Amino acid sequence: MTATLRARVLRIFGNALLPLCAAGLALGLAFAWAGRDDLATIAWAVPSGIVGVRLGWSILRDLMAGEAGVDVIAVLAIGGALAMEEFVAAAIIALMLATGETLERYAAGRAHRELTALLSRAPRDVHRYEDGELITRPIDAVIVGDRLLVMPGEIVPVDGLVEGAAAVLDESALTGEARPVTRVEGDQVNSGTLNAGGPFDLRAIAAAAQSTYAGIVRLVREAEGSKAPFVRLADRYALLFVPLTLALAGFAWLISGDPVRALAVIVVATPCPLLLAAPIAIVAGLSRAARRGIIVKGGGPLETLARARVLLFDKTGTLTAGRPRLAGVEAAPGVDPNDVLRLAASVDQVSPHVLAAAIVHGARERGLSLSFPIDVVETPGSGVSGRVDGREVQVGSADFAGHVGAGGGSLPGWARELRRRGAVEGSTHVFVRADDRLAGALVLDDPIRPETPRAIRSLRRAGITRIVMVTGDHASVAEMVGAAIGVDGVLAERTPADKVDAVRQEMADSLGPVVMVGDGINDAPALAIADVGVAMGARGATASSEAADLVITVDRLDRLAEAIRLAKRSRQIAVQSVIAGMGMSLVAMGFAAFGALPVVAGALIQEAIDVAVILNALRALRGGTEVRAHVPGWAETSAGLRTEHRKLAPALARIRRLADGIDALPAGEAAAELEATRSFLVDDLMRHERQEDRTIYPMLAQAIGNEDATAALHRTHTEIFHLIGLYDRLVGDLPPEGPAREDLVDLRRVLYGLDAILRLHMAQEEELYVSLGDESAVADAA
Repeated sequence: MTATLRARVLRIFGNALLPLCAAGLALGLAFAWAGRDDLATIAWAVPSGIVGVRLGWSILRDLMAGEAGVDVIAVLAIGGALAMEEFVAAAIIALMLATGETLERYAAGRAHRELTALLSRAPRDVHRYEDGELITRPIDAVIVGDRLLVMPGEIVPVDGLVEGAAAVLDESALTGEARPVTRVEGDQVNSGTLNAGGPFDLRAIAAAAQSTYAGIVRLVREAEGSKAPFVRLADRYALLFVPLTLALAGFAWLISGDPVRALAVIVVATPCPLLLAAPIAIVAGLSRAARRGIIVKGGGPLETLARARVLLFDKTGTLTAGRPRLAGVEAAPGVDPNDVLRLAASVDQVSPHVLAAAIVHGARERGLSLSFPIDVVETPGSGVSGRVDGREVQVGSADFAGHVGAGGGSLPGWARELRRRGAVEGSTHVFVRADDRLAGALVLDDPIRPETPRAIRSLRRAGITRIVMVTGDHASVAEMVGAAIGVDGVLAERTPADKVDAVRQEMADSLGPVVMVGDGINDAPALAIADVGVAMGARGATASSEAADLVITVDRLDRLAEAIRLAKRSRQIAVQSVIAGMGMSLVAMGFAAFGALPVVAGALIQEAIDVAVILNALRALRGGTEVRAHVPGWAETSAGLRTEHRKLAPALARIRRLADGIDALPAGEAAAELEATRSFLVDDLMRHERQEDRTIYPMLAQAIGNEDATAALHRTHTEIFHLIGLYDRLVGDLPPEGPAREDLVDLRRVLYGLDAILRLHMAQEEELYVSLGDESAVADAA
């Protein structure tokens, strides 16, 4: 008999035990009522004997495997009842054990449901284009570069890029969010998501074994194969319960002289609360976490995470987006910033450099029309050059595009100031040369994730007392990021070995477990040595996911606080179930020892205790997450305003640029720039802010349940309107020939004030989008 067939037979036999025991008990009662005691004895004894033999074999098998069989109490209860001709009691005990086993299978199935669902969804076949035909092939046949067709209702088989028609996807199996998302041509799609729209083509960028879903499946299998420390502790306590039970049963027999009283103690002494409650609660927590895109590699890390007090974060890719973003365009005097960006993005369309993709994406976000470049030459480590609409364009470092030496002494003043500012702020500058003139520079940065500040606050609410950022970045950049998000300590310019030392130091100083969070290959050693290593697995390196104990498969930092809350809840429920169940069993044993609880009544009471404990443990399948208010119409309204945020970004950056350089502009040019900024502020920005007052803020007040909840935001709008009004009057009072030097002081002060308050205000609004659970806000903002 094969192992699979043997397992199936045993499963069928196990499922048949409960109806067999129930039928035996009912049939025996019917025979007894009819006066056929001989047949009643057979009806009660046969199912009891089957259960007893089955349990005895299970104990023997455990002993042969080097494990103690705590079911010995149940075997003694059934054997004792049959030996003392307490056939009704034996039948009830057998029914109790069969019911407990059935409840355990049901509870384990419920607890494993989300983990099992992830495993069962793994696709097995693909539709691949071959010589103009569509052929169905096994998923293992896919190689990088294959063009596949994903049919409606199918699971995306491998990681890839959308080609042709847009894809409408249900990513709930990976992210826990039920809202469908749309991926347009060129967007990456992860395997394991469901095609909720029409068919679309997919260009494979990874084979099946290296794709996102295959990695998640490997992690889930690891998670299912381990035992939590508390579960192992519960097993040891259950073993201690055996001699305690036998001693109390012997005492009851001794003081009463009645072996039936000893049997009553044994009947109510089953350690089911220890054996069932702890593993069910822990596995339920694992399942609940998997539903939210949090894969925990077993009960041990989950239980340790529940006791964590110290967190260390890597910066890049964890607290920040981990990918460059176009933050601004600095143009030389007299040059249109949009022209600088258009020329650079046109050349970068054919560059493989990581910054090139960010520049092209930024240009398309601003609605610029790009031309295809010719005569493109890539100089590794320096930049790229080519011809765009007949113009010679160079994009790259100051040395490359600026035609200067490493010292940058020949750069114009505006470019030297830009380089100094970038060194302080940690931003990257890509210079653009058009024909024989340095036309401008593009500012790129790695922005803080929109959800990061909220995630930090949520972690503190979850019980984390110390948060440290450890990074390889320069100290000035790291200190700025640390101050912005509110961490307790910053460790900058750290190598992978330094990060390991930092984790060890925190472990030595901390009274509780230490958690390390990272996403890169350089984080893997620190993740491996921490009490709990957490990998941001959505875009992180495979090495970090393999080294970690917990992998967050969605690109959301706030899921870490959710994981801690789920871990705390699961452990709390496990401990609660064990203490309550064992307490009730001990009380029942005391009553039985002094003759206040007959055998049959004891069996019924123990059955009730088992049911209560299992149902309580299943509570770990619910709760543990922050409830976010649902606001009708929020997604559509906020999406429109986010689009406006993107459109406003270049003009908002122009405010700071004008304040920095207004001194160097001729009076006439300064007047034109000031007037253009006034037009933007009065006509565009005020309209946008007033629209938020009418639409977004009432929705926020409704979600929070307090009309005054948006008072601070309204107050910010009031200050913005005040500064715009002041700026409008200052520009309106300028003489026709342009501003004099004494006019510039007040103008610069107002411009800097507007820049500061608008940056803060936009950041607050982006965080509010995230706080209401708008997943797309995160992607857009990042």
